[in-house]
Amino acid sequence: MQARDYLATEVLRDGRTAVIRALKPQDRDGLLAAVGRTSDQSLYRRFFTFKRRFTDREVDFYVNADFVSHVALVAVLEEDGRPVIVGGARYIVVQPGQAEIAFAVDDVHQGQGIGTALMRHLVALARQAGLRELTADILPDNAAMLKVFEISGLGITTRREPDVTHIVLQLPSVSLLHGEGLGTAG
Repeated sequence: MQARDYLATEVLRDGRTAVIRALKPQDRDGLLAAVGRTSDQSLYRRFFTFKRRFTDREVDFYVNADFVSHVALVAVLEEDGRPVIVGGARYIVVQPGQAEIAFAVDDVHQGQGIGTALMRHLVALARQAGLRELTADILPDNAAMLKVFEISGLGITTRREPDVTHIVLQLPSVSLLHGEGLGTAG
C-alpha cells in the first residue's frame, strides 16, 4: 500500500476503534479543530513554544504532505456520529535514510494508546520507504512521549541535555523483519 493511501484500524485501551490513515488536504479544518482542543502545555511539548495560531503557510505545510519526503498520518475516532481527528504523526526526511518524527494527540484522548499506534504505523511506512533512522527532540518532562519511544521495540539512543532529549531510533531493514538472513543454530 502506498503511503498516501495508508489506512488501518486500531483498538484503543478503552475498546473504541481508531482509524489510522494518511492525512489529506481536506483534513485542514479537522486538524485545526484538533489543535483547538489541545492544551497549551501539549502544544508547547510538540512545538517547543507556546503556539496557538498558525499562519496559512504553516497550515499548508502541515496539511500538504507529499508522502515521499514528508509523510503524515492522523488518528480518527467516531464521536457523536462523526469522524474526529484526535491525533497525528509525521516524519520529514532530513537526509538520505533519516527522518525526524513528531506526534500530537489532543488532551482528551491521551493515554488511550493513540501515540503508540501512530508510532507503529509511521515506523512501518518509514521502513517501507527504506529509512534507517528516525530522530526526535523531546522536552525532558514529556514522559508520555519518551515512553512511546522506549516501548517501540526499536533500538534507541538517548542523549539528554538540560533543555531537550535527543532520540535516535534504529529501524531494522525490511529483510530482517521477514527473517531473511536470520539463521538458526543446528
